[in-house]
Amino acid sequence: MRHTVSVLVENKSGVLARISTLFAARGFNIDSLSVSETESSGVSKMTIVVKGECSILEQVTKQLNKLVDVIKVNDFDNIECVERGLALVKINMTKSSRDEIIKLIGIFKAKIVDMSQDSIITEITGDEDKINAFIKMVIPYGIKETCRTGFAALSRSGHINKNR
Repeated sequence: MRHTVSVLVENKSGVLARISTLFAARGFNIDSLSVSETESSGVSKMTIVVKGECSILEQVTKQLNKLVDVIKVNDFDNIECVERGLALVKINMTKSSRDEIIKLIGIFKAKIVDMSQDSIITEITGDEDKINAFIKMVIPYGIKETCRTGFAALSRSGHINKNR
């Protein structure tokens, strides 16, 4: 099962290493990781996406809460949230495929960020399904390169854990 965990931490050296080691020690591979400073000075937010057993993730969450530099942990499994990622995709382009590719970019509400004679670079934001669907649709044209960010997530206003 896919899990999204948000961790507020003190913005200090070594915190990321301690948290990623905790996930690795429990057999979780981190599929996506996004870290940035928050609106509060000295505080960063990590959004971590992993796949694995719910019971083991519950143990990891409890252990995260025990780390000195951790301020708050949110497991978004039972919380309604908004989750977004970004991908840059460089697609092969010919004169004959140009219009089709631009049409696909429009359908997915992606943006053209660069274009040359033989390629086009697009920027697409959205949830994992949208980004994966876009990439799947442009594979037949030939993908030269992709770069994806980690996902960021925020709980919806007024929504709380459904199991509480």
